[in-house]
Amino acid sequence: MTRCDVAEHLRSPAEMAAYLEACFEEAGDNAAFIAKALGDIARARGMAQMARDAGLSRESLYKALSGERSPGFDTILKVIGALGIKLQATASTKRAARSASRPSGRGAKRRAA
Repeated sequence: MTRCDVAEHLRSPAEMAAYLEACFEEAGDNAAFIAKALGDIARARGMAQMARDAGLSRESLYKALSGERSPGFDTILKVIGALGIKLQATASTKRAARSASRPSGRGAKRRAA
């Protein structure tokens, strides 16, 4: 059986963004999964150039985006910036529903310090 390399299929910025968005939906709280997805995109763009653009060594970029560990958020931000990807935040319907059921804390008595 031949393994498919997703990096070979990520040709345009739109395809890369759609792939990363799908990975965010699938990952849950697995940061290494997102790092691996960023590694796939970086390989599609060219790892040596990505390392230069992110200000990292090629070796450290490979390690950070291998999916075997969770890289630091600063590394993720450097890679995202080098990829030219823009992150956007939206409210999760699951989280928003939980937050709406909690009291806001306004009007609560404050304790004296």
